[in-house]
Amino acid sequence: MDAGAGPRELTVLADPTRARIVKLIRDSEDGRALVGRLADVLGLRQPTVSHHMKALADEGIVIRRPEGRRVWYSIDPRQVDRVEALLGDESAPRGHEPDLARIVDDLAERYRGIFSRHTVGRCVADSHELLSARHPSAWIASRTAAFATTRLDALARSQATRRTTPEVLFVCVQNAGRSQLAAGILRQLAGDRVRVRTAGSAPADAVRATIVTALDEIGVPLGGEFPKPLTDEAVRSADVVVTMGCGDACPVYPGRRYLDWEIDDPVGKPLAEVRLIRDDIEGRVRALLADLVST
Repeated sequence: MDAGAGPRELTVLADPTRARIVKLIRDSEDGRALVGRLADVLGLRQPTVSHHMKALADEGIVIRRPEGRRVWYSIDPRQVDRVEALLGDESAPRGHEPDLARIVDDLAERYRGIFSRHTVGRCVADSHELLSARHPSAWIASRTAAFATTRLDALARSQATRRTTPEVLFVCVQNAGRSQLAAGILRQLAGDRVRVRTAGSAPADAVRATIVTALDEIGVPLGGEFPKPLTDEAVRSADVVVTMGCGDACPVYPGRRYLDWEIDDPVGKPLAEVRLIRDDIEGRVRALLADLVST
C-alpha cells in the first residue's frame, strides 16, 4: 500500500485488538514489538496476535523486520501521521473531533461510480453522530469509517437487482455478546458463501472480553467488529435476520426471513458459562448454514 492510500486501513484499525496492538508498538520504548510479548500483554494466543499482525502488515500499517529467529514489528514511517489521525489520543478530551473530511475523501474514492460524494458525506456524518452520541470513544474516527463503510455496502446491496450470496444479520441488545459470537462463528464456517453483519438495539461501547476469549479458544478471530447501532439499511440488505433478546426492535420488511433465538445473555457471566452459550450458538449457526447453502 502506498502512503496516500487509505479506505481499507480506516476499517482495519476499527478492530479494538488491532488498535491496541498499534498503540502498544507506538508507545514501546524503541517503537517496535514481538508477537510473543504482545500476546502476553493482551492475554491472547500467539496465533491470534499473528493473525492481526498479518492484517496490519497487509495494509501497510506495520512493517516486519526479521532479526535472527525473532521478528520485530514497527509502524511504517510513511503511515505514522495517518495512524495518529485514526487512533487519536486516549487522553484527548471527549470533545475532540475526528477528521471527517478525510474519511469522506477516502470513502468517496472507494465508492466512486456507486455513490455520490454527497451520499458518502451524509452517511459518514450520520454514522459519526450515531456512534458518538452513545459511547464517545478514542477510536471514534476509525469506527466512524468502518460503520459508514458497512452501511454503504449494505445500501448498495439492498439496491442490487440480483443477489448471489445470502446475507445474515445478527441482532442482540448490546451487540457485544450473543450477536458477535454468532457472527464470528458463521464467518469462520461459511467463508465467502455467506455475508454476515451484526447490530444492536442499544449497543455497548466494546465487545466483552469474555466473548473475545471464548471465540479465540475455538480459533475464531473477532476481526474488525465492534458494537454498532441497528440501522434500516442493515435490515433491508439482509436475507435472514436473527434476533436474540432485542424484542421488536427490528423493522419488518417483506421478503426477509426472521428468526428469534432464545439464548441467555452472556453479559456478567463467568467464562465457563459463556462457553456454554457459545456452544449453543454454534449448534444453531451450523444448522442455519446447512439450510442456507442447501437452498
